[in-house]
Amino acid sequence: MIDLHSHILPGLDDGALDMAETLSLLRIASDSGITHMMCTPHIQLGRFDNNLAKISNAFEQVTKHLESSDIGIKLAFAAEVRICPEIMLMAKQSTLPFIGTWQGKNVLLLELPHSHIPAGTEQLIKWLKNNNIMPMIAHPERNRDILADRKKLQQLTKLDCLFQLTASSICGDFGEDARAIALEMIANEQATIIATDTHNVKRRPPKLKDAKDIVTEQFSEKLAQQLVHDIPWRISADKFSVVS
Repeated sequence: MIDLHSHILPGLDDGALDMAETLSLLRIASDSGITHMMCTPHIQLGRFDNNLAKISNAFEQVTKHLESSDIGIKLAFAAEVRICPEIMLMAKQSTLPFIGTWQGKNVLLLELPHSHIPAGTEQLIKWLKNNNIMPMIAHPERNRDILADRKKLQQLTKLDCLFQLTASSICGDFGEDARAIALEMIANEQATIIATDTHNVKRRPPKLKDAKDIVTEQFSEKLAQQLVHDIPWRISADKFSVVS
């Protein structure tokens, strides 16, 4: 399995606190069948002021520790970028970290606030696509606007962007409503990939295998494989080959 959304780089955001927790998360992921993991710390201006240099430095430290361990997992890095007007400037300055490519466009893991869909979201998505960037909306099933009104999801779907579901949502960890929307999106062929969005060992461990089993049971093994391996690999293969 290939996980394209994780917060395992230590000390950069609300994810892993230190290297010990990072290695614990990587071991859990590897033991569950995850072979490749994209490190995607938050870039949220004013709260998590990360950039390519900070992320790269943290990534290098993790890879050094990983190489001296017996954990068999390959890593690459990008970021989960909170939607904001500054994204356009970052795009022009080539400072946006991408998780891979899709249909010739760079894929940006784009986070909406959990509370709502901000005004201007549709315009920004269109602008990004016109500038060779394909937005992948992170965990739409957990957004309160979408939870309250499914039509909000349909409006985003019409923009022809990508969607990443959280494995823990499918497992019911974010409530029955989030689980129901996630399964509806899979049934309606709206979901692009499933990822862990893992943050820590106790409350938010990597549960991609559990989600895969649920999708296999409720839909098919083929579809589950597409969502946790085939499509994630199609998006990110070049990122991992560059690192290795």
